Order: sequence, then C-alpha cells, then structure tokens
Amino acid sequence: MNTDKLAKKIKLIIFDVDGVLTDGGLYFAEDGSEIKRFNALDGHGIKMLKDNGVEVAVISARNTKSVEYRMKNLGIKHFYQGQSDKVVAFNALLKTLSVSADEVAYVGDDVIDLPVMSKVGFAIAVANAHDLVKQHAHLTTDKIGGHGAVREVCDFILRAQGNFDKAMAPYLQ
Repeated sequence: MNTDKLAKKIKLIIFDVDGVLTDGGLYFAEDGSEIKRFNALDGHGIKMLKDNGVEVAVISARNTKSVEYRMKNLGIKHFYQGQSDKVVAFNALLKTLSVSADEVAYVGDDVIDLPVMSKVGFAIAVANAHDLVKQHAHLTTDKIGGHGAVREVCDFILRAQGNFDKAMAPYLQ
C-alpha cells in the first residue's frame, strides 16, 4: 500500500511513550522517581501536526508523572497511562473523537503495540522497534525512538497532507 495515501487520510495519530517519544531507557533518581528524556524536535513536530488539523493522543502501558507533565506541556489532551490493554484506550479515542480506525495512525516499538497497530489505517514502527513490530508496520522510520523518529513521522504526514510547506513557511521568512 502507498504510505503517502495512508498518511493523507490521517485525522488522529497515537504515540506510544517508551521507545517512541523517549529512547526507551528507564532512568531512576536516587529516591526511585522515574525520569524520562524527550526530544524537543519531536515536540515541535507534534505541535505543527496539531496546528494543521491532526489530533494527537498518547497511550502508554506505564504511568509516570513525567509523561503527564510533558503531555500537558505539549497541549495533548488525550493521553492514557497505565494501559496494559491499549485497545481499550484506542476504542475510547475513536468514540470520543468520532474518527474511524482507518483515519488513525499509531506509532509503536514493541509487541504490546501490535493489537492497536493491527486496527489502524497507518501503522508505523520506529527504527529500533522489535522485529515483529516492523513486520506489521506500513512504515518504519529511519530515526530511532526518542531521537527524532516522531518528528520524522510528523513531517511525513504533513508532506502527505500537503501542509509541510505551510508549516515551515513562518521559519523561512
């Protein structure tokens, strides 16, 4: 299937957190609190997608304050944490946002993402994803999770939808 054609119809993109929005490492402070490293390029890509009419959501199996903080910082209203069965959150998003599964993209890296990836119109794996996830993806990024893979996806969708030049124009004046 033509990935540009799949990306053109996307109204909602869902990102996993660990290994996609982050490098997948689990960092713990001395007090046991978890620290995550997010990529600023990815964050700006998400903002540009939102500015161009693509809704953004996050579904994570883990539950951390740092994810909540980052999602609020990016203005992502739809984020689900502690989701061992990500399909439950996925179905809730379809209903809440009145979108069909073929209008949804999902970016994942591990087998826990496969149940949702198998339902969406555009399944995307990051470069460092598990081999099985890559086999079930329509597209695999060149960049790894936490290091620009999300931005690569955002730019890809903006291009496919004809909005990339418009999104970049304010920075090229």
